[in-house]
Amino acid sequence: MIHGLGHRAGRWTWAVPLAVGLMLAATACGGTDTSSTPTTPSVPRTTETFTNTVPVGGSAFNSFRVAATGVTEATLTAAGPPATIVMGLAIGTVSDAGCTRLTGASVNTAAGATAQLSGLTTPGTLCVQVRDVGNQTDGVTYSVSVTHP
Repeated sequence: MIHGLGHRAGRWTWAVPLAVGLMLAATACGGTDTSSTPTTPSVPRTTETFTNTVPVGGSAFNSFRVAATGVTEATLTAAGPPATIVMGLAIGTVSDAGCTRLTGASVNTAAGATAQLSGLTTPGTLCVQVRDVGNQTDGVTYSVSVTHP
């Protein structure tokens, strides 16, 4: 059984140089047409981390600037005490009233390592809001990361 696996691995190692050689030969002969394959420029992404405290029954927010259309992700990375508390997390626009949540861009969540909110955003100033969902008995300190274009 082990011999068979080694044999397959041996075939893989010679197939790669053969494929590369064929691609180089085709390119040298002008056989590859790259003019019809458009490339999409990658949008640089920025990660910002904000820390603040949410008072009982209240909220806190931080603003950030989106430079280009692309996916924005928000991750509540820490909140407590207690460390398992569920908080409201939202993306919104900055207004005179604070951070006005965008439709569909809000979730109740405990802190975690993966993005709890993700969505397509356009250039402009947005905000990330963390709020008490009615279960706080004292102020809660949080850390939230926002990754955006």
